[in-house]
Amino acid sequence: MGNTFNDTILKAFRGEKTEHTPVWYMRQAGRSQPEYRKLKEKYSLFEITHQPELCAYVTRLPVENYGVDAAILYKDIMSPLPALGVDVEIKKGIGPVIHNPIQSRQDVERLGEIDPQSDVPYVLDTIRLLTEEQLNVPLIGFSGAPFTLASYMIEGGPSKNYHKTKSLMYSDEETWFLLMDKLASMIITYVKSQIKAGARAIQIFDSWGGALHAPDYRKYIKPSMDRIFRELRNENVPLILFGVGARHLITEWDDLPIDVLGLDWRTSIKEARDLGVKKPLQGNLDPAVLLSDWEVIEERAKAIIDEGKQYGPHIFNLGHGVTPEIEPETLKKLTTLIHTYSKTN
Repeated sequence: MGNTFNDTILKAFRGEKTEHTPVWYMRQAGRSQPEYRKLKEKYSLFEITHQPELCAYVTRLPVENYGVDAAILYKDIMSPLPALGVDVEIKKGIGPVIHNPIQSRQDVERLGEIDPQSDVPYVLDTIRLLTEEQLNVPLIGFSGAPFTLASYMIEGGPSKNYHKTKSLMYSDEETWFLLMDKLASMIITYVKSQIKAGARAIQIFDSWGGALHAPDYRKYIKPSMDRIFRELRNENVPLILFGVGARHLITEWDDLPIDVLGLDWRTSIKEARDLGVKKPLQGNLDPAVLLSDWEVIEERAKAIIDEGKQYGPHIFNLGHGVTPEIEPETLKKLTTLIHTYSKTN
């Protein structure tokens, strides 16, 4: 670890003034990096995450290559599910595939509990390796949110419409809330172990929560989200919530005991402020913009930085994850632009 620790992003998460707009990118580790692609010729995602030295290397690469203000642990939101008895496989070109999807109350009752020390020791070892020896920026830990995890567990994999998930939710509320409760308990235990190992901030990905309309989210999801964040508040680390296509949920999310609200590209910083959000905001350049000419990228990034300065506090990020087609050089150039432009304007 370097002598000087860059805590800019922690200050921004807390709503404090910073010299420059801090930045990190969702899915910054892996996918578009040549070093990572070389590793993937030899190892699967699960194999990389099970080897702390390798996983730490992948996690810290973007910090070294791009100069971002935070690292995010390289792993998948599926990582803790095998501990519960979920038979999950990450299939190339598809994503997570669940071989024993939930179809009944008995399936939910059969789900186990997580003991991070024995079930995911490699995750904790990776965090310790990074935070005690290798990083000079904060490490962000994360977990999927109950609805997002449940959608995979019920659908058996990625879904475009979440029909099976919604069907269970609407037709068997008792089973649904039992599942939410079990997942909330797992998330709390799992995240607390990440913090104890050295994670300095936590992002909860409710990636697919936007598939629900606000009254349903309020009834079926929000109680477990509230419980998760209330229990994690005692850990004294910044808590970030993010999902896509969730503009209609912004006031619901703002109401939760979180510190930072992540925006996708569909909602501007000003729009979120106009809805009454006072918390620090994170976001929100459309990743697709990074596939265009530099002039376009620069113009869009500067507009977001300007808006963030005017309606701050703000942490720069993408409105979703880095896609495999994005050139690492573009991310490096963008990071430099964010730091220099925000410092001088």
